[in-house]
Amino acid sequence: MNLGFCIHPIKNHPSKALIQQFENVVTPHISDNLNRIHAIASGLRPYHKKGKLTGAALTVKTRPGDNLMVHKAIDLAEPGDVIVVDAGGDLTNAIIGEIMQKLAIKKGIAGFVIDGAIRDTAAIGSESFPVYAKGVTHRGPYKDGPGEINVPISVGGMVVHPGDIIVGDEDGLAVVPLEHAEELLKLIKEQQIREEDILLSIENGTVNRSWVDQTLKQKGCELLEESETYWRIARLE
Repeated sequence: MNLGFCIHPIKNHPSKALIQQFENVVTPHISDNLNRIHAIASGLRPYHKKGKLTGAALTVKTRPGDNLMVHKAIDLAEPGDVIVVDAGGDLTNAIIGEIMQKLAIKKGIAGFVIDGAIRDTAAIGSESFPVYAKGVTHRGPYKDGPGEINVPISVGGMVVHPGDIIVGDEDGLAVVPLEHAEELLKLIKEQQIREEDILLSIENGTVNRSWVDQTLKQKGCELLEESETYWRIARLE
């Protein structure tokens, strides 16, 4: 095997039915129920006009500034896949542009997540096809390799495995480990019900805010009298 320059078969791929269940799930709910550690860094932002991103990760590890293996990933991708590219976060050369966007749309690919740069942002920004990236440059890519497809990668500080479910919306990108997807859906449904109840209590004026003072007391926060508060502020000044 040519280490660092090879294509692996994908071993685990979520069903379309499982992916569809995440289409109406927001990234904050995913993050909350994964202890807030499975988010891709906020530096990767959406460049498309609008639209939710949901699909299975087809991962690409490439040399910064080179998109040969990304082209191959487009050819290999199944409809509904998200091409997730670890380009080292480098912004010197763009990894994709309008031509690759159009190829992906034609194939039914769900979207791109690029830990690197893109170009042709006017064309990408006119479409609802999801494209998340770290930055922009007009400088085009090289097509020499090396690189790998369907290997664990690091994107925006998050490890992504082939077949993980990628969800992107206005708040950012979340990674759902495939082995926890079913369990996570149950936890998210429970949170949605809790939050609906909270919003209703705010609307009808019955919301209970006692937890704030209870938490402050548990943390040792001291409520000072007005004169003492003024004295402490004066000393700080």
